[in-house]
Amino acid sequence: MPYCKVANADIYYEDLGTGKPIIMIHGFTPDHRLMHGCMESIFSDRNGWRRIYIDLPGMGKTRDYDNIHNSDEMLDAVLSLIESLIKDQTFLLIGESYGGYLARGILAKQKERVEGAAFICPVILPHHEDRIVPNHAVLHRDNGFLATLTEEEVTDFSSNQVVLDEYNWCRYKNEVLAGCQIADDHFLATIKKQYGFSFRIDQMEFEKPSIFLLGKQDSVVGYKDAFEILEKFPRGTFAVLDRAGHNLQIEQAQVFNSLISEWLDRVESYQV
Repeated sequence: MPYCKVANADIYYEDLGTGKPIIMIHGFTPDHRLMHGCMESIFSDRNGWRRIYIDLPGMGKTRDYDNIHNSDEMLDAVLSLIESLIKDQTFLLIGESYGGYLARGILAKQKERVEGAAFICPVILPHHEDRIVPNHAVLHRDNGFLATLTEEEVTDFSSNQVVLDEYNWCRYKNEVLAGCQIADDHFLATIKKQYGFSFRIDQMEFEKPSIFLLGKQDSVVGYKDAFEILEKFPRGTFAVLDRAGHNLQIEQAQVFNSLISEWLDRVESYQV
């Protein structure tokens, strides 16, 4: 198994393809399978990209992270991994939820090295009470399929997704839930106490191609807060997708694939 030893963790990662590096950062509690599940199909017929999927400390197979106590130190671990794996190279960032928050922390520290950034249902405000979020709502239920699940599975599925059918369950189970089930909950509870960075982010403009994919029914981070930083991303697409919650990459897979592909096209053709 490939691990990258940094000062405060031994980070598990998967390294696929060759070309321009893309650092894939999942959200809080799942692991690299969330990003792998939604991104690899996009690269099935697209060459020239090196995809680096990581497990954040406390999640997945990453180990030896006891000296991490907050998001600043979590960010330091990711920055150290980048320095170790792709020293002196430019790269792209794709971050989902908490990974989108960490990605903007990377921009604050190393903006000049980042050639493009994509944010999937990103955390904008670290504290939930500060966010503008809709109430959770289920928009579609396949009751026949749901009858095949256990009561516990239905409760978990319906509390996280807004489209409840077999396709969404299979992807949610394999890409999201599988990682959540092996997370270090005690460690993550410590991180939650200092979830926000000690420094300010979103203070500068990022002039290179970017994209924000937001779920209209996302009751975890919402979508409205993202528009407060729209002007900081002058080359950014901001898309709010209906029939999509916090896992819009699953619930709106076709639109997701199309918009990420279009963002990659813009990165490839970008000129200063």
